[in-house]
Amino acid sequence: QVQLVESGGGLMQAGGSLRLSCAASGRTFSTVSMAWFRQAPEKEREFVTAITWSGGITYYRDSVKGRFTISRDNAKNTVYLQMNSLKPEDTAVYYCAAGRGSIQTIRQLSSYDYWGQGTQVTVSS
Repeated sequence: QVQLVESGGGLMQAGGSLRLSCAASGRTFSTVSMAWFRQAPEKEREFVTAITWSGGITYYRDSVKGRFTISRDNAKNTVYLQMNSLKPEDTAVYYCAAGRGSIQTIRQLSSYDYWGQGTQVTVSS
């Protein structure tokens, strides 16, 4: 069992930056990858980015490439999301997730077994 706690969300003007953190505890030894998803009101939860825990291989949705960076600190069991050049369309609740599914399906919601409670990111124009 893994517990995830997100932090770092808030209000930001377009063009600004935020850094989200996700601290993991519990049976983290079984974790293959960690990811960030986001969900805006009345919209489906969508993949943002993911990282493999051991190798540090990263994956991004096209709309955040060059603006967002995912990283991890294995010693602290923490994953980060650095968000630069924020746009109003980035506004959503951001959720971190941990899973042990195949890397071939790393972008899929169903690959993740554990979820944080979410942190709100609001970007104004």
